[in-house]
Amino acid sequence: MERQNLTMRMSMRRFTRLTSGFSKKVENLAAAVALHFMHYNFARIHQTLRVTPAMEAGIANHVWEVEEIVALIENQPVQSN
Repeated sequence: MERQNLTMRMSMRRFTRLTSGFSKKVENLAAAVALHFMHYNFARIHQTLRVTPAMEAGIANHVWEVEEIVALIENQPVQSN
């Protein structure tokens, strides 16, 4: 768990101090965290596994491209306040 927290903090500048990349709305923060974990688990080949974690777990059968992740976002209904 500590390694996962460190990876998230180092990958996303929203979680480090003295940055201007913070989220003013909690919805934006949630979306950024979701995108980080989607990319980390489905699109990034890990050095020790030599595949993505999703492929290792049997959830995915290929390395996802960024375009596929964006297509998932575009298919979601927009929430209005």
